[in-house]
Amino acid sequence: MKTKMILIVTALLGGTAFAVAQTTHSGHGEGMDHATQTQAQQLQNTILTEPGQGAFAALSEVVRLLDADPDTDWGQVDLAGLRAHLVDMDRLVSGTIVKETELPDGLSAMATGDADTLATIRRMVPAHAAQLARDDRWTVEAVDAENGVELRVTSDDPSVVARIRGLGFFGLMASQDHHREHHMVMARGENAHAH
Repeated sequence: MKTKMILIVTALLGGTAFAVAQTTHSGHGEGMDHATQTQAQQLQNTILTEPGQGAFAALSEVVRLLDADPDTDWGQVDLAGLRAHLVDMDRLVSGTIVKETELPDGLSAMATGDADTLATIRRMVPAHAAQLARDDRWTVEAVDAENGVELRVTSDDPSVVARIRGLGFFGLMASQDHHREHHMVMARGENAHAH
């Protein structure tokens, strides 16, 4: 008859809880510690998937793809330009102040911010508006103003109007899943706005 005994001891030392488990049953020798062996195997097999920061992760992924492509022209690669764009993306999301106004047929979003954010807005909003305009469900316009850029998106279709309003400025800026392709074009040192 096999016997199984489990002993769990929990102690609280300096805010850290320690759990010790001991399992014994017939058929195993004295020095066999399954918990330690399993932990060691799990640590050896663990591969982190997040380098710790979004822009760094994006750069890391691009470098991996460039390395894997035998046709990469390293003389043209522009990772500094891609990094500047990633900084712009972060600044747009974290620093932009937006006043959204519902229009009968869509949305007007006035984007502004401090001097650095305003420069980012002026680089990114018109370029992304051109990308959004490729979708024939809506009409898109980016209008430069003294203190920012107005993004105006409208449609004749009430369901599209609801979508526009639901997305709002930041959702519209994140729409049209072209960012990864755009980043590879930038990293290769090609004209990103020609694609």
